[in-house]
Amino acid sequence: MRFPLLAAVAALAITASACAPLRSHQGYVVDNDLLNAVQPGVDNRQSVLATLGQPSFASQFNQGDWYYVSRDSRNYAFNVPKVRDQLTVQISFDQAGNVSAIRRWNAEQVVAIDPSKKVTPTLGRKRGFFQDLFGNIGTVGAAGAGGPSGP
Repeated sequence: MRFPLLAAVAALAITASACAPLRSHQGYVVDNDLLNAVQPGVDNRQSVLATLGQPSFASQFNQGDWYYVSRDSRNYAFNVPKVRDQLTVQISFDQAGNVSAIRRWNAEQVVAIDPSKKVTPTLGRKRGFFQDLFGNIGTVGAAGAGGPSGP
């Protein structure tokens, strides 16, 4: 009587442990005290770099704004991870390199983009692999094909 009960408890424990969520963190490790220490009009690029470290990425436009991105996500087994929390901090600089503005965004303000399948839609004829590979045989120099015409 004890063996079936013990086997059932062991099976339940193994099943329950397989359903534990996997947690992951990507990007910048947020320290709110350090983020709050950066002030517009007071700090410059060097002081922000010393306080917060290298940004996650920098803009190529708008005076080179710096972005610090932090994302926490969870998923079960092999499912697609779902974002639980995301913080994006944008630090803008003026012409002199001083901090002009600090903006924060969370996961609700991020737009999810759903790509259009795995094929780029095009207009015109649909051709297969072999038509693309061998379709031009005999067209070089043919009349009306744009090549040199015969004698």
